[in-house]
Amino acid sequence: MRRINRLLTPLAKAATRTSATPAQPATASGFLTIGSTTYINPTGTYPLFHAADGTPTPIVNDTDHPITVITESDHSPPPADLILAPGERTETCRGDCVQVG
Repeated sequence: MRRINRLLTPLAKAATRTSATPAQPATASGFLTIGSTTYINPTGTYPLFHAADGTPTPIVNDTDHPITVITESDHSPPPADLILAPGERTETCRGDCVQVG
């Protein structure tokens, strides 16, 4: 009987460990508008398309999370990312994507 308990001990310890899978980002409540597209309860990253005529793209953060406009990285030095707090809006001619959170 003692041998069986000794064999099962590593399994019991392994079962109590926490999962190594990363946690999913929290979904923001509200609306994220990029250009003419509105996302409901957004999470993750969304593309930022720029007009061919050079007009700025409007971004409206009507969520409960801050958002970040990720800028182009091929410039030296790269420009700083633009962060919008909940309720803020802006127009931009730069950036590759918008990330929630």
